[in-house]
Amino acid sequence: MSDSRRYLDPATLNKISRLDLRARLVVEGFITGLHRSPYHGFAVEFAQHRPYVAGDEIKHIDWKVWSKTDRFYVKEYEEETNLKCTILLDASASMSYGQQDQGKRRGLGKFDYAATCAACLAYMLQRQQDAVGLVTFDEQVRLNLPASSHPSHIKLLVHELEQTQPREKTDIAEVLPALAEQLRQRGLMVLISDLFVDMDRLTEALRQFRHRRHEVVVFHVMHHDELTFPFEDNTQFEGLEIDAQVLTEPRALRKSYLAAKDKFVTDVRRCCAGAGIDYVPLSTTDPLDAALASYLAFRQKTRRAVRRH
Repeated sequence: MSDSRRYLDPATLNKISRLDLRARLVVEGFITGLHRSPYHGFAVEFAQHRPYVAGDEIKHIDWKVWSKTDRFYVKEYEEETNLKCTILLDASASMSYGQQDQGKRRGLGKFDYAATCAACLAYMLQRQQDAVGLVTFDEQVRLNLPASSHPSHIKLLVHELEQTQPREKTDIAEVLPALAEQLRQRGLMVLISDLFVDMDRLTEALRQFRHRRHEVVVFHVMHHDELTFPFEDNTQFEGLEIDAQVLTEPRALRKSYLAAKDKFVTDVRRCCAGAGIDYVPLSTTDPLDAALASYLAFRQKTRRAVRRH
């Protein structure tokens, strides 16, 4: 494995404290590993029509317009620099799992993994000259950094990520509809969360964005422990968003816990599919290229849909 590619591994990333360096290494490593540029075909998009003048290439004439108007118009194109993406990062207390013993076990804690994912996506968007914004939230919006494509904007965004510490309860059902009202310009919404909320309320909240014609991608981040329940000895479990403690023997709970976890993930996947939302499950032990590859696949899919339209 090349030096750049190994920076996709969360265990390696955990040794790098600076979030900006961590994200840059991931993005560069990811691009190095691609067989071809992820930006091929994304460079230009249709901008407007203008009347045909002598010397224009015939191939640029819009024949559909001619058939309706009996006049020749030429399609003009411009560089595609106007995608507006807002990253919605869950900064509630449940996202703090794994932060305290980070480094003792596999890779990053849950919030650090999610924040690194957000920073990587932001750098990828900047490379494409797209505008990116950041919203962090728990029970309410804690930060709303408007989208920008200015080169200095990424430094501010990463700085805000580094300053954010998970706390308080989650209330996606209240936060997302309010954001949908504020973010009126159509764009891409990237939600990064463990999604520990009531499923019916989550479905309705996500649909608020789709009703306003936003594209939505959900990165569902869960800690490796939450996915595998590796505990063996008597363990005291403490609530992160509720005041509760339970001392139990984990092996007696493993089968029922994993069944409940599988149902939860299935319900989330069904919720996203029903709302026409791309769903990407991520474990804190997954290389970060899983998020970047999913983002690029989403971009390719939406570009094909636009071209067919």
